[in-house]
Amino acid sequence: MPLQFSDVLRAYDRVAPVVHRTRVATSRQLDELTGLRVFLKCENEQRTGSFKIRGAYNRLAQLTASERARGVVAASSGNHAQGVALAARLLGVRATIFMPDDAPAAKLDAARAYGASVERYDRRTALPADLVARYAAETGAVPVPAFDDPAIMAGQGTLALELLAETGPVDAVVAPLGGGGLLSGVATVVRTLVPSAKVFGVEPADGDDWVRSLAAGRPVLIDPPSTIADGARTRQPGELTFTVVSKLASGVVTVTDDDIRAAVRFLALRAKMVVEPTGALGVAALLTGRLAIPRGSRVGVVISGGNVDPGALGAILGGSG
Repeated sequence: MPLQFSDVLRAYDRVAPVVHRTRVATSRQLDELTGLRVFLKCENEQRTGSFKIRGAYNRLAQLTASERARGVVAASSGNHAQGVALAARLLGVRATIFMPDDAPAAKLDAARAYGASVERYDRRTALPADLVARYAAETGAVPVPAFDDPAIMAGQGTLALELLAETGPVDAVVAPLGGGGLLSGVATVVRTLVPSAKVFGVEPADGDDWVRSLAAGRPVLIDPPSTIADGARTRQPGELTFTVVSKLASGVVTVTDDDIRAAVRFLALRAKMVVEPTGALGVAALLTGRLAIPRGSRVGVVISGGNVDPGALGAILGGSG
């Protein structure tokens, strides 16, 4: 396996002095609507507004002196970009980020504000991995994958250590699913500490590369998704993340954009949380009953991020987004 529980423990030692130990929240209304006891791990309150700083810092903290001098390069629709940008600033490393033209303006501005140099690209005609590889070959910069890297996966898994430390044993954990770095890390921790627990991933229906890939038994490339969950617009699982998820996850389900909007509205109006569409995937799956979880179960849900454009959030809350 490309990721071990011991990797996550070592990652936690690196990132704990830097990241926030985000709270675990509950909602009586969510419990009543779902028939479950739900614990929300609020990474929307994390530094940079998402869990991505965990993996990025764990990866950059392990760079050698010569690698730091060469700088780093990454590709991201936003949250990984911000995580890499902040980690690079904290460690004194130069960072270049490729971001798609349709990336939310708030995420683009934030990556630049953290000090990264941003290059734009059209996701319909270019694969981010190709752009990163070309730039790295030309400049010597060190690639920092958004998900398909053991150090990234281990860093993301640190949030599951915190979640279980507060909740104790759970029956299931649910996480948003884009490239699979988060779910890989979470599944590694949960299946080690609570072997009986189920671990589920949730992706948008218009970005169902994981559902298709798991059915095919290999990573499948799909057309560019158009979902509002911009953090889950991946076109193909990573080789490493596919290995971990296919072995440890209990299943992957999809939710529609309307389901996601309803979850964002619920979290904003009932739980008083600002959550981006990707961050609400797990709650959307619970509210729609898409997951086979028995009533009364104790369920941890990762709220992965809160970086949503004010205009987009207003449209969703107003029912027009």
